[in-house]
Amino acid sequence: MGRTLISLLAVTTLLGVSSPALPADAPPRARARDLGVPFEGVPGKLNAITDVDGVLVGQTTLISGGGKLEVGKGPVRTGVTAILPRGPDSIQRFSFAGWFAENGNGEMTGTTWVEESGFLEGPVMITNTHSVGVVRDAVIAWRVAHGPADATGAWWSLPVVAETWDGWLNDINGFHVKPEHVFQALDSARSGPVQEGNVGGGTGMICNGYKGGIGTASRKLAAKDGGYTVGVLVQCNYGTRQNLRVAGIPVGAEIFGEDPYAAFVPSDIAERGSIIVVVATDAPLLSHQLKRVARRVTLGLGRNGSTAGNGSGDIFIAFSTANPEASDGAHVANLKMVPNDSLDPVFAATVQATEEAVINALVAAEDMTGIDDHHVTALSHAKLREVLAKHDRLLKTH
Repeated sequence: MGRTLISLLAVTTLLGVSSPALPADAPPRARARDLGVPFEGVPGKLNAITDVDGVLVGQTTLISGGGKLEVGKGPVRTGVTAILPRGPDSIQRFSFAGWFAENGNGEMTGTTWVEESGFLEGPVMITNTHSVGVVRDAVIAWRVAHGPADATGAWWSLPVVAETWDGWLNDINGFHVKPEHVFQALDSARSGPVQEGNVGGGTGMICNGYKGGIGTASRKLAAKDGGYTVGVLVQCNYGTRQNLRVAGIPVGAEIFGEDPYAAFVPSDIAERGSIIVVVATDAPLLSHQLKRVARRVTLGLGRNGSTAGNGSGDIFIAFSTANPEASDGAHVANLKMVPNDSLDPVFAATVQATEEAVINALVAAEDMTGIDDHHVTALSHAKLREVLAKHDRLLKTH
């Protein structure tokens, strides 16, 4: 269930754009809740980061070739994911933001200025480790093209670009992500359902020993807590099978399969990947509060069994779409702020949405074979349900 569509998307996006919105006539794709996985909290309408009004997501998926690795030729299993905080206004109106690194064996550019200024001044991009530079440069070019005619509004830019490593499946040293792929992801960004699994920057990723990739989820706070929305998008490429927990159950220890990294010498259980998490909210939060929100991502990952190993780059950024006038700069801004004593529901929503977004990525992903016939198996829906049912943690589905 849900895997056929992924295959069709792969076929139709060999060297092009994978739209973030599902086609109107596409069959529904299974997500974790569809399988009966229980989660806490109330999701938004789409259960996606795009439930936060104004947030757009665009993705370019690159899949081509097979067999033996030929650097520069393939096989190619990679892409780009773009998150625009304020839609078309993302390059003109900044957003309060904060970031946090749980373990720093990874990269997210532009965060020194996010920390200093308290603002996110454009989109958040996610790709593979060796494509950070080209994506960063392409975002600057995109901003110049979309700015004033004389480009004076883009004389200075520090884009936020994050990465995880897809070199087990992808010809990562072939540098297949090009500026045009970045432009495609940015220009195709839209609201609505977000494709998950083997798409965008998550195309070649591995998570907890299974096929990983892009996942998303959201939470809608109760009216008494402000009625705000918190949305999360992850690019997950971290963890070990032995540690994977779903709904509190150590399913990784009960669903056996080949270690995708078994050919490594020595082969051990060390983490060999990373995870990037983007948190969006319409709650009026300031930068120091958003840094606190970003820290709560760690608790959501912990629910799924993460230990943030030495080899993992676990890096998170959170932004608010409230207070749009704060970046005008020409006058003193009158800001709104949720009191610190009222932040607990936002923290809880962040933890819950992070937990679910990772499992959604695992459920949406499908088997993939990449360079040198390296094969990664997706998490079996049937076996996941079987294990959860055995532990009385499976909800009834229609």
